[in-house]
Amino acid sequence: MTPSRDISRLIEIMARLRTPATGCPWDIEQNFSTIAPYTIEEAYEVADAIARHDMHDLCDELGDLLLQVVYHARMAEEDGAFAFGDVVEAITRKMIRRHPHVFPDSSGNLTPPVRGAWDRIKAEEKAERAARHPGSAAGASLLADIKSGQPALTRAMALQRKASTVGFDWNDPRAVLQKIREETDEIEAALDHDDRSAVADEIGDLMFALVNLARHVDADPETGLRRTNVKFERRFAYIERALSARGVRLEDTSLAEMDALWNEAKAQEAK
Repeated sequence: MTPSRDISRLIEIMARLRTPATGCPWDIEQNFSTIAPYTIEEAYEVADAIARHDMHDLCDELGDLLLQVVYHARMAEEDGAFAFGDVVEAITRKMIRRHPHVFPDSSGNLTPPVRGAWDRIKAEEKAERAARHPGSAAGASLLADIKSGQPALTRAMALQRKASTVGFDWNDPRAVLQKIREETDEIEAALDHDDRSAVADEIGDLMFALVNLARHVDADPETGLRRTNVKFERRFAYIERALSARGVRLEDTSLAEMDALWNEAKAQEAK
């Protein structure tokens, strides 16, 4: 079998991998639940390639992410639920419906752009999903359509945005800052009581409040944390290089010495 630019080749490869007896034993034994973590991981790899401005890696990582879609679609096809073509049809239908100002209707008419139209159309789709599943609790809550499988920071942002649509929100970011101070006080109180469970809960509350502050100042907390991670790696690498130049191991260095080198790295970045 040879590589191809045609999506049908990838679908064919996945079918072969999943074929009992002649396919790959590992691929055959997987299911939706076992593959889901890989799907999330590949999405992060795509985001990482974008953050590094590495187009070569981005091409590879997008392929890995596409493989995840094909994988899930193949397992669904085996279960008689849907196939890859149904996935493509569903998303094309959705995008055409959500952009009536770009794609004309059956009569060839375009709908002028209207503020809030996207949310209205999504609400209609949500109602249609609820109608297809009358016994489901979906749609009972304003927050019901916020997917639980999202990364925690992203989901926190989505929950807060949705709640804010009905006025459940602060009007001033300084009010959120005050909430952050309250949460840090509660963490300190939990530490004083040596209650690890309470400390963990309070840290979660603090992180939720920090996401809220980021939302109020139009900052993406995930992007902010990624940048801080990169900054931490860069400064820690400075410490490693400096110690290596002195012939000193990290394990033999005091925290005070490493902290001094950390401040040197910060000073150099400031220049």
